[in-house]
Amino acid sequence: MTETTAFPPPGEPEGTDEQTAAVLPFPLKKTTDAAAPAGGEVKPGEWEAQLPDSDDPEADGLSEGAPVDPPREAYPPSVSEWMEAKDKARMPVLPDWVKLPDQRKAVRKWAVRHYSTVIGYHAVRLPVVYTPKIVMYSPRGAWRWSAAIGRWVFDAEGKSLRLAAVEAEDAAEYLKLSRQRNDRVRLRGIVATLAGFVGLAAALTLYVMAPSWLLLLSVATLTTTLGLAGAPADRPLIDRAKVTFRKRKLSSDIVIRAHEVAGLTSKDQTIAFPRPIGRDGDGWRVIVDLPYGKTFEDAVKARGRLASGMDIAPTQLFLDKDETSGRRVSYWIADRDPLAVPAGRTPLLGATRVDFWKPFPWGVDERGNPVMATMLWLSLLVGAVPRQGKTFSARTIALAAALDPYVRLIVFDGKASPDWRAFTKVAHRIGFGIVPRNGFDPVEHLVNALMELKADVEDRYHRLSELPLHICPEGKLTPEISRDKKLNMPLTLVVVDEVQEYLQHPIYGKTILDLLVYLARVAPAVGVSVMNSTQKPDDTACPSVLRDQHQARFSLRVGSWQVSDVVLGAGSYSEGLDASRLLKSHKGVGLLKGMSDDAGIVRTYLADGRDADRILTRARALREDEGTLSGDAAGETTAARSADAILDDVAAVLGRKEDKVWSETVVDRLAELNPETYGAWAELEGRAKADQLSNALKPYGIKTNQVWGTTESGKGANRRGIERQHIIDAITERNKKRADK
Repeated sequence: MTETTAFPPPGEPEGTDEQTAAVLPFPLKKTTDAAAPAGGEVKPGEWEAQLPDSDDPEADGLSEGAPVDPPREAYPPSVSEWMEAKDKARMPVLPDWVKLPDQRKAVRKWAVRHYSTVIGYHAVRLPVVYTPKIVMYSPRGAWRWSAAIGRWVFDAEGKSLRLAAVEAEDAAEYLKLSRQRNDRVRLRGIVATLAGFVGLAAALTLYVMAPSWLLLLSVATLTTTLGLAGAPADRPLIDRAKVTFRKRKLSSDIVIRAHEVAGLTSKDQTIAFPRPIGRDGDGWRVIVDLPYGKTFEDAVKARGRLASGMDIAPTQLFLDKDETSGRRVSYWIADRDPLAVPAGRTPLLGATRVDFWKPFPWGVDERGNPVMATMLWLSLLVGAVPRQGKTFSARTIALAAALDPYVRLIVFDGKASPDWRAFTKVAHRIGFGIVPRNGFDPVEHLVNALMELKADVEDRYHRLSELPLHICPEGKLTPEISRDKKLNMPLTLVVVDEVQEYLQHPIYGKTILDLLVYLARVAPAVGVSVMNSTQKPDDTACPSVLRDQHQARFSLRVGSWQVSDVVLGAGSYSEGLDASRLLKSHKGVGLLKGMSDDAGIVRTYLADGRDADRILTRARALREDEGTLSGDAAGETTAARSADAILDDVAAVLGRKEDKVWSETVVDRLAELNPETYGAWAELEGRAKADQLSNALKPYGIKTNQVWGTTESGKGANRRGIERQHIIDAITERNKKRADK
């Protein structure tokens, strides 16, 4: 089958047999005929200039034609649409925890755990605690019981009234009360006497005729009853098995009371319950409609008072925003502090490999539901105070990437801790600390790795745009492309732990900042994700120009809500996200924002040093089998070049008498000097070649300006170039910093 084109090739006359499309006249609706062309048509090629433009004074008198399709409002809703809207508004027959297997499992686990704990707790204390208490308190209970019967028989409750009549010298009232007392005592005495004989007869019968087990049971019941009656108020006979939630069943009265003390209601307006209160996992789900004028933000501000009104700890109360109404709030009240419960070992220990294109397990939320993470098309910032699990949380993501043999890892640790050492088995580029050792400078290695990655990112954009559509639809990276070794565009994860150590480096700090900003902003779109973690997210240690490039944020415990806003992004506190409320016991727990549409709490899985070593040993074996082990992990040595070697190379290709040189000329000379490093630069054309040199010199404060020069044909021209003195000044400043260091 031959292909036909919708439009003839350029230069080919119209009307040939190969033409399959005609240029139709484009009519304009006119209000006057004065400015209208003949026939009311616009000639081909002239229609753009004659479209009505409100900003063009010559467009007066022209107006847009009628729309092709009438507006959506012109069509009334169909019966199916109306029924669909009604279906969405219908309440479910069964609650979610009945329909969802995970929720049913959670409720069943809670019931078994709760009642088995209660039974076991009391069973252990029955012979050693409760029985001695019963024996000790039963005499007091017998005395209290007999005293209560005596007061009832002799009408002790009316004594105060009779004494009051005597003091008032009211003879008639006293005689009336006395006769009433005599009648009561007579009747109650008869009842008590009969009950005594019946009780004595029953006791004798049991003693003589009842089997021993029934007799023991009767004695135990009577003794227990007397013991309960004789127990002091401050020391009850039976201890509480669980005190995590003082009200076993959360009622509407408790919730209403909490909102009243929190100041969220008034005398005229109270809260409403659109759904009944019910169990949800290991806690209670409560959905309320606040009074008109109150919002979710008001409930967030009153969170502490709400918890106090419900008589629970603030760490047991969680608020979720309802998008259907500004005054509707969903509360989840946990039976105990769920954030203090470890999430457990990472499932990666049992995984043979991971597909990094798909979400992978990172932890669980406050209700124990799995939280899946993804690093595709985004950068992640992790912040926390020391010793809260920041490094372990970030390392779990890197371990998942390691188990995908087609993911390239670049790992640098600013504090040179042992946490990342095992990644030498798989990392393409890796470095620790900021102090040179044995002739190896890890900071220079980081700069070289980032520069290498930046060049790779720029190259990916060009190559992806040039690939055929059947291989690369829409010019985007696909799993097939990323796993094609010939194309060499694998998914890449850049991990920089304690990034503030590198950013504050006296020589390369500015260069590293510029490179990380570029990669965090541009690289995710071509499959290169960046994850930075820091314990100092302030503007001095980790500037906002870098923080703002991260689409996803994860904050473990921090010192204040202001710092939490710095990590999670401005306005997070008003959304109810405040990492400063996390406790010291909440290790590995943080607030996640930006990785998905929903923001919430993540209790990250744990992978300690031994677990990480096991996973990375398996990951190295996978990469060896797939033939994807590369870089530092494969022992591939690269020429040891200083990160600022570009300054020395440019100075070497500039003549002593050349004060100003075009950037294109400098790039060509650099390619002749070092083809392996600068050969790709020289292959670029015009502006792109000049931009490559400009970007490389920008971290050292060198700008390219307009320079007058002469072309090969002898004509003068202005082009972008550099000044020799600027290069000399930059080298002098670098050498001075090295000497001071």
